[in-house]
Amino acid sequence: MNVRRSAAALAAVGVLAAAAPATAADPSPSPKTTVPSGLYGKGDPTYDGVWRQSLTLVAQRTLGYKPAPAAVDWLTGQQCADGAFAAFRAAPGKPCDDKLKTDTNSTAAAVQALAATGGHGGVVEKAVNWLKSVQNEDGGWSYYPGDPSDTNSTSVVIGALAAAGTDPASVRKSGKSPYDALPAWSIPCDRDGGGALAFQPDKKGELLPNADATAAGLLGALGKGFVARAASQAPAKDTCVKATSRTQVADNAGAYLAAAVGKTGHLESTLPGAKAQPDFGNTADAVVALAADGRTEPARKAYAWLEKNASPWAEQSGPAAYAQLILAAHALGEQPGDFNGTSLVSALNAQGPAPQMDTSGQQHEEEKKESRNWGWWIFGVCLVASIGVGFLLSGRKKRQP
Repeated sequence: MNVRRSAAALAAVGVLAAAAPATAADPSPSPKTTVPSGLYGKGDPTYDGVWRQSLTLVAQRTLGYKPAPAAVDWLTGQQCADGAFAAFRAAPGKPCDDKLKTDTNSTAAAVQALAATGGHGGVVEKAVNWLKSVQNEDGGWSYYPGDPSDTNSTSVVIGALAAAGTDPASVRKSGKSPYDALPAWSIPCDRDGGGALAFQPDKKGELLPNADATAAGLLGALGKGFVARAASQAPAKDTCVKATSRTQVADNAGAYLAAAVGKTGHLESTLPGAKAQPDFGNTADAVVALAADGRTEPARKAYAWLEKNASPWAEQSGPAAYAQLILAAHALGEQPGDFNGTSLVSALNAQGPAPQMDTSGQQHEEEKKESRNWGWWIFGVCLVASIGVGFLLSGRKKRQP
């Protein structure tokens, strides 16, 4: 669920699936593929075009913007006839063929974006039907259809189903829903990294803790997608318990993430053979997941670290990074217009066609809250004024002969 490493780099180390969806801004100044009009960002879109566009549109909607028609049209134009999306279609006018690798992550991201923008029910329905058609027998999903299920793909599809108004628990294959799949990736409490989620078993069948998968799995277990708000109540337990239900998976994952960011305020990358580095994207995802789980204290600590350190990363990485930070701010009710002196809002909107503030009556939640607060303030003023008038009239009556 973050701005992940490039697919080419991951393939080189043999871990492509372990970071799906494989997305990252191409650091080269001249992308190999021409960036189409309507697509956000200047980096090569080959591996992340649909993903970064989807995150951008979702973030804009949380800010109360109506995305530019050109941006939405570009995304809808990426859909194949069967309903699926690939990471990027360079020639959307041509039918999809066997050479084009459609995947669950791009499709699920597009569903969340188009459900948020509204007015594209047919596109969303076709995409959801395709996702249902490639569900695995364990109830989960893989990045590419036919591969073993993994935590990240299953969780992003859960978010898509929820965004489309479909109860993930009702989507079943061989009698199993995605919520039945998640406990299989929860690391037992008596093992190293107990409570965390693995991406999927390794070649030896072992479960290894993966912070990226844990953040994604936590949101999946909560039935949430890209957009989440801080829960009003924190989980009752911080100790690891045997995970046999999605609630227990969420409790364990939340406790693990809270402890992980509690040390330094951030998560670290774990690419094989490389020195561990701060992982900005996964930390942003962790903020959303922790907030949704009601663990606002560690979420705020991680957000504070991002606010202090993440601006250069976002500037280099592009629209998906800005969108992640905006969604992290949204989860905690923070102000993305002032991110340590940077406006995440302006920076994101400058990456592509300019959106417009939504005047259709679909106010952003913060706008609704502000309106309610303003209404209460007016009510209070009127109440005080009416009391004053009452006292004045009462005084007049007392002075009348």
